Amino acid sequence: MRKATTGNYFEDFTTGLEIRHAVPRTVTEGDAALYIALTADRHPLHCNAEFARALGFERETVNDLLVFHTVFGKSVPDVSLNAVANLGYADVRFGVPVLPGDTISSTTRVLGRREARGGETGVVWVRTVGVNQRGEEVLTLIRWVLVNKRDPESPAVEDDAPEVPESVAPDALYVPEQLDLSAFSAGITGGRAWWGDYEPGERIDHVEGMAIEEAEQQIITRLYQNTARAHFNAHALQGTRFGRRVIYGGHIISVARALSFNGLENAVRVLAFNGGTHSNPTFAGDTLFAWTEVLERIDLGRDDAGALRLRLIATKDADPATEDVPLRVTDERGRERYHPNVVLDLDYTVLMPKAPG
Repeated sequence: MRKATTGNYFEDFTTGLEIRHAVPRTVTEGDAALYIALTADRHPLHCNAEFARALGFERETVNDLLVFHTVFGKSVPDVSLNAVANLGYADVRFGVPVLPGDTISSTTRVLGRREARGGETGVVWVRTVGVNQRGEEVLTLIRWVLVNKRDPESPAVEDDAPEVPESVAPDALYVPEQLDLSAFSAGITGGRAWWGDYEPGERIDHVEGMAIEEAEQQIITRLYQNTARAHFNAHALQGTRFGRRVIYGGHIISVARALSFNGLENAVRVLAFNGGTHSNPTFAGDTLFAWTEVLERIDLGRDDAGALRLRLIATKDADPATEDVPLRVTDERGRERYHPNVVLDLDYTVLMPKAPG
């Protein structure tokens, strides 16, 4: 009887397969503090208990992206241990807020698959759902992953790639029932702009840059119990395309979101990811910058808040505030691609208070 697992390969995934992931995770105050230490995130709902209580919560809530990474990390040993890359996200919806002490469990269902050219890999689409100890949904997400085949000579599979939604519908956005913005204080956030101050088409350069170091990405990826060998096994990666460890794409999202606080200070919480692409790899030593394009103002039918649909772009080693960094370029074969310094293109939605009075 084999005691250790080598993870699932492309051939092991069948459409409709359901996987209950091992080792549910209790998220603690220590996790939340370490997340701040490794990302410099300043959103007060996640670090200021008095601010959170003033908005109707029992205490400060766990950062939305820490919840995302925890649910995601639980799926890695079963879904992407043998992945080449995580290719994209869709229909990512944030549910009931998580408080320190809550325990998160994750399950995954395979939505479809498609063999890649060359026959050595294939793309697998999955939906992963995270729930708390009461069975309340805290996150649901679709992602698609390029996974190695166990045997490159194995027969080709039928292409049953699913259609994924282009965006999360406004009526599917979850606003916490206990949220009360009557006591929201811009003096706490430092923000000067409200929901109605953001115009579609507006661009916000977030000014600061943040270098990514090997040690921090190792620590934070371990925090999420993400075991993907692309982030850890330097020995096994020596003969691969990059020959070195790649920074976990979720860490890029977290750093870019933390940088975006400068200009989006009043955003209360993340409601959804409509779609996202890790457009180029990031490595230790790279410096990240970020800018945001306002895509849409969404009226939620509330007097106190609306939603903003935003496009968050992260670049490496190129400051978009002072340097010309086009989003896309044409390569030598005439194909349009992301500029090599663009590492993240994330379409997401946040909850933003309306101006008081």
